[in-house]
Amino acid sequence: MSDFSSNFWSWFIAVVSIISIVGCGVLLWTQTMKRPSKGEQVKLHGNVWDEDLVEFNNPMPGWWMWLFYITIFFSLCYLAFYPGLGDFAGKFGWTSTVQYDEEVKKADAEFGPMFAKYAQVDIPTLAKDATANEIGQRLFLNNCAQCHGSDAGGSKGFPNLRDADWLYGGDPASIETTLTLGRNGVMPPLGDAIGGEAGIKEVMNYVRSLSGLKHDAALAANGKLKFTVCAACHGPEGKGMQALGSPNLTDKIWLYGSSEETISETIRLGRNNKMPAQLERLGEAKVHLLAAYVYGLGGGSSQINSAVSVAPVVPVASAASAVTDVPKP
Repeated sequence: MSDFSSNFWSWFIAVVSIISIVGCGVLLWTQTMKRPSKGEQVKLHGNVWDEDLVEFNNPMPGWWMWLFYITIFFSLCYLAFYPGLGDFAGKFGWTSTVQYDEEVKKADAEFGPMFAKYAQVDIPTLAKDATANEIGQRLFLNNCAQCHGSDAGGSKGFPNLRDADWLYGGDPASIETTLTLGRNGVMPPLGDAIGGEAGIKEVMNYVRSLSGLKHDAALAANGKLKFTVCAACHGPEGKGMQALGSPNLTDKIWLYGSSEETISETIRLGRNNKMPAQLERLGEAKVHLLAAYVYGLGGGSSQINSAVSVAPVVPVASAASAVTDVPKP
């Protein structure tokens, strides 16, 4: 990769750019013809079709030629003032990074006091504030909806934030920690540890039995003995542990699906999903508002369902990254 960061490539880009522009100018100049004087016969190209159909060698309109000359002049001026010739930054020294930083500073100066005010309010109280929830909703749509959906209902591999199933806890502090630091949910592959494909089938049947799904009782009985390998994270009863972020296998909530094939795949290959940290991207104040919005969706705590009225999530497309929790198998 060091070859692509040498000065050679900077000069290469600069020389090719200048030669291309100059070449366009020379080509245009060579094609500029002197207009015939009055009464002077226009030359022919020499091409003849249908015995008597000939092509005159008329010059291009002057206004059309001058438009091309203007574009060449503009391109030279642009490269003098803005970056485009390799490492040359241009007389104005403009960069997209500098422009972005300036826009961020301007936005912080304008909206910073508002975010600072909300940062002093605790999350349960903030979740009841209609204006704060409108701001939190926009933060969610711009930064979280790509993974969790615009309605926060999640999808395969991404948690539903509207139910009461939380791997690390749905209390305000846990949600804010998830947003601030991110989470990394790792389910190791266990096929070899439980006896290969036969063991996978037995443990799969036992896991399905924990939540009342159709299963083979004999295979599930054998799988229960081998489940001790899994109990270190999921607990002896399969109810999970929030301290580790391990899922509860006894409920009917499945992030990747509850089919025999899907559960077997999880046991065989494991899962490795990451919820990226949002602190550096959003800052403490915005993370606080976002946590209040997620908490106010209703899944964060049982008592909030009757105490908070949250603005409905509008289904709109947006970009960015995940918000809270990590996948369960």
